[in-house]
Amino acid sequence: MRKHRNTIFYLSTIGIFSALMYYISVKGQSLEAGRNVQPSESNSSQWTEFVESMGHNLTHPLAILLAQIVTIILVARIFGWISKKVGQPTVIGEIIAGIVLGPSLLGWIFPDFSLALFPVESLGNLQFLSQIGLILFMFVIGMELDLKVLRNKANDAVVISHASIVIPFALGIGLAYFIYTSFAPEGVEFLSFGLFLGIAMSITAFPVLARIVQERGLQKTRLGTVVITCAAADDITAWCLLAAVIAIVKAGSFVSSLYVIALAMGYVFVMIKVIRPFLKRIGDLHTSRENLSKPIVAIFFLTLIISAYATEVIGIHALFGAFMAGAIMPENTKFRNIFIEKVEDVSLVLLLPLFFVYTGLRTEIGLLNDPYLWKVTGMIIVVAVVGKFVGSAIAARFVGQSWKDSLTIGALMNTRGLMELVVLNIGYDLGVLTPEIFAMMVIMALVTTFMTGPALDLINWSFRSKPSLIPQEIIQQSNYRILVSFGHPERGRSLVRLAHSMIQKLNGNASITAMHLSPVDELNYFNQTAYERESFGPVIHEAQQLQQKVTTLFKASSDIEGDIIEVANKGNYDLLLMGVGQSIFEGSFLGKVLGFTTKIISPDRILNQVTGKENLFENLPFDERTRSIIRASQVPVGVWIDKGFKQADRIFIPIFSQKDDFLVQFAQKWINNSGAQVTLIDAAGQVKSRPEIKEAIRAIEHVAPHHIQLRHENYLSKDFLKTQDLMVISFKSWKKLVESKSVWLSDIPSVLILAEKKASQSQ
Repeated sequence: MRKHRNTIFYLSTIGIFSALMYYISVKGQSLEAGRNVQPSESNSSQWTEFVESMGHNLTHPLAILLAQIVTIILVARIFGWISKKVGQPTVIGEIIAGIVLGPSLLGWIFPDFSLALFPVESLGNLQFLSQIGLILFMFVIGMELDLKVLRNKANDAVVISHASIVIPFALGIGLAYFIYTSFAPEGVEFLSFGLFLGIAMSITAFPVLARIVQERGLQKTRLGTVVITCAAADDITAWCLLAAVIAIVKAGSFVSSLYVIALAMGYVFVMIKVIRPFLKRIGDLHTSRENLSKPIVAIFFLTLIISAYATEVIGIHALFGAFMAGAIMPENTKFRNIFIEKVEDVSLVLLLPLFFVYTGLRTEIGLLNDPYLWKVTGMIIVVAVVGKFVGSAIAARFVGQSWKDSLTIGALMNTRGLMELVVLNIGYDLGVLTPEIFAMMVIMALVTTFMTGPALDLINWSFRSKPSLIPQEIIQQSNYRILVSFGHPERGRSLVRLAHSMIQKLNGNASITAMHLSPVDELNYFNQTAYERESFGPVIHEAQQLQQKVTTLFKASSDIEGDIIEVANKGNYDLLLMGVGQSIFEGSFLGKVLGFTTKIISPDRILNQVTGKENLFENLPFDERTRSIIRASQVPVGVWIDKGFKQADRIFIPIFSQKDDFLVQFAQKWINNSGAQVTLIDAAGQVKSRPEIKEAIRAIEHVAPHHIQLRHENYLSKDFLKTQDLMVISFKSWKKLVESKSVWLSDIPSVLILAEKKASQSQ
């Protein structure tokens, strides 16, 4: 009744007031007399006017900017995804995307389209937006620096770091001596040109280096700690040097720059001694999302903006102020994580790609149209690699590192990435770098970043000690080894409970390894320890409750599927257990491009789907990632659908085909270790023709009487299913159930879907 009344009220209101508006419009036309109002034009004229209006809208500055942003983000994500697929940092693909959209490719092949998408008058808006993205990014970089690590590990790291700056800096100035007359802009002093080449040669990309360390599982090793500390010290030193170089270039002479440097030192003193303690008091009171209110957030963002403004006015660039604002943020881990999460997505996904494309629009590789210019480019790359790679490696060897570790440190410190582009753009804006030398230096940044991965692989191959994902304590001699791979922490808890039910009476002759792989793009170096602790918290708590020893394995991964397969195959495991998860776009090209990650789907939605009530994911859990893992795995694989699993006291196993024989082996494990009551359901009348199954049942009954029984499919009922804790089924049989939409599926308990080794190879 209420619904009908609302409908009547809605229709009456719309009708009455529409009629009123029409009446007023008609009456209002009488007011036009004597006001020189032009009559309505013909339909053709109106269409022409509409087309002209649409054309005007398309060329409006805001429309152009929005079209640019959409294009840039899509292209950057595509090239970033391709870059990850070939084992390179995402930043490589994003830099290449910028060059592709610039005059080097798009402007060369489709000049008219390039000019329409990136008209010269629109580049100012793109530049300012990209600068906002850089400011936010440098703020995050400052927060990601763990100053405690610098204080505790500074001795060797400072020696290596400063050597890795001084040596390439000197080589850069030496290079400037040879190319100054040919490539320096008119009116630029040699000192300014040389200093910028020096700082460009000596920079290290801390974010890219930290990601590579995470991907290769080095973050908890002594080498990983040393190289991260070196990069942090390098970052701080290089940005201070850059501030001094900018001051010298802007002031015009070294003496004049001393005033700017003095102001900068005063700014740093105020930030450390006045602003930092003030922010710390606020941060200590607001360490959780609940009490971090918007006014408090505004204080910290105002600090960022004012700091960037102050350094821009002083003359050492706004980016240094943003970096400094991040570095003095409260050191509380939770607080920094919250702020990094707030800023990072907007800066990295939305605004930073604009900077790459803006750099690409400035990079005209077509200017290098002479063999001599490419010879100079090669010389720049050689100087950069020798200065940074060799300089860092020699310094590391001098302080006592092994040759392998020294070369690894050199390869990682040679990574330049985004930070190099920041320096080059500043030099270009100041007029210190010509378009030719700018293009050469961008190519150098690409090459030195691209070579990091292959160089590390070559070093590991040469010393024959490629780091394994599998800790040595995992590769142990025991009767039965289970690898549990989980995404959601609560799913991990359930999987450990399931694994424990299979081995609990083996008296230490079995092992469980809980593995959590996280997409590297979702982590930063600063929050990794906290993230790992939160991910394994429920698993460790469950293991303690069960009095079950569990080995944990965590890694930031750029290839989760490949890493799961590697650990399972090389870890000498007997069973791989995985939870089921799916995102709407996962496994599709769009999902990979846009970076969608796995999301947990509730078991109720899964079972609604397979019983025909919902049709979200066909053939779940046969998604492409699961299929790939099953095909490549050399051990049996189990996929877990949890519906509140507590214990394995009552289990039923439907037998659909002759290839389901292997499930009896698993039934025996639950009977022996959990005292489970197992019911085999002869769902397709296959057991009659399989005397070995009956023989296996008799063998189990001989050891554990009254723990296993054989029933026919008509034994299944709602009452029976409600008493069961677990259903165990083969992958092929599960697929048959999904396709047939069996009526009893909606009432089943938790499900373990198993594929044995031989079956998996034929999937």
